[in-house]
Amino acid sequence: MSEISILIGGKAGDGIKQAANTIARLLGRQGYNIFFYDDYPSLIRGGHNFSIIRASESDCLCHEEVVEIIVALNQDTVDRHIGDLRPGGVIIYDKDNVEAQGIGVPMEQIVKEHFGIPIMRNTAAIGALGAVLDIGFESVEEIIGATVKKALEVNIAIARKAYDSIERRGVFPVPSTGRKALPLVTGNEAISLGAVRGGLDLYIAYPMTPASSILHFLADHGERLGVTTVHPESEIGAALMVIGAAYGGKRAMTGTSGGGFALMTEAISLSAQLETPMVIVECQRAGPSTGVPTYTMQADLKFCLGAGHGDVQRIVMAPGDAVEAYEWSYHALNAAWYFQVPVLLLSDKHLSESAISFKEPGPLPEWPGIKTWENNDGPYERYMVTGDGISPMAFPGTKGATVKATSYEHDE
Repeated sequence: MSEISILIGGKAGDGIKQAANTIARLLGRQGYNIFFYDDYPSLIRGGHNFSIIRASESDCLCHEEVVEIIVALNQDTVDRHIGDLRPGGVIIYDKDNVEAQGIGVPMEQIVKEHFGIPIMRNTAAIGALGAVLDIGFESVEEIIGATVKKALEVNIAIARKAYDSIERRGVFPVPSTGRKALPLVTGNEAISLGAVRGGLDLYIAYPMTPASSILHFLADHGERLGVTTVHPESEIGAALMVIGAAYGGKRAMTGTSGGGFALMTEAISLSAQLETPMVIVECQRAGPSTGVPTYTMQADLKFCLGAGHGDVQRIVMAPGDAVEAYEWSYHALNAAWYFQVPVLLLSDKHLSESAISFKEPGPLPEWPGIKTWENNDGPYERYMVTGDGISPMAFPGTKGATVKATSYEHDE
């Protein structure tokens, strides 16, 4: 097998994303490159959630809409996606709740027999899928052990029972390629790690999907990565705090989506006039106004190119995949500080929240150091006219320098 795509679906609260993440890691353990797409409505409970996991021996940077296997935890998944199944494909379904043609597994019954809770049907689905893919149960058990946080013994027992219930094993065998598993990284995680490599000190953001997971990731791992995270009262506050941090000599970044970015446009002009660096990650939503937070659209490029009143200098970057997101996030921090301008890094829901098998790029080009003022350079002039148009920077506390910056028209 050179490639396979699997769709798993259910309602919100069925643990679809967690199950898909486990399936992606299981296939990655077999040595395949993974692309993992997650689709969900803006609801806490109810609605239709599904994920598509594509595994390939070659690189894959997007998902396939036509799949070989559908794993259905409810009837709605079959009804919605039966047309997405390839000829010769198979449906694995919870026969206690779903009517379909394919491989029926009594998922609800298995969970009850092991005194589990309803969400554990997703574990039964993983076990059944492992048998259909002809992956040894020891591999299934290992991945479940690495991803399940609670009631591990019960979950493994449920997966084992579902695995053993499959009579048609190896319908779509996925043999090991012998290659080492690569880490699964989302676009937002790649942006975070690239910024850290670019010297990020502070991430200041008000949560707004699909940018929120940057804040969550850096808050979870900030101590180890050397990054402080701040959740202010608003997007306006976040943008102004980024500028304030940069004035004090700290590399800072914020992230938002279209509506939040609209509130930051005055700060972009401020950053440009102050000649104080800032980086904004704009993870685009679909639609105007509040927008549609959980679906993808690339509608804000022209807005970003012109955002900010006056003739505002800025750099706009738009990576196309997680590896580029890592690289250009690194460049965004360095470009902002070298040129002393605002830098906007664009993403969207598909890039920000989808995960791929991440191959870290080699050495990235080194940026020249920022132009700083030394005490022997003569009186400090924040807006000194220079040949390349970049004035030397000094920060509060620099010996011999009175450090000021202004948003008004100014001389040197």
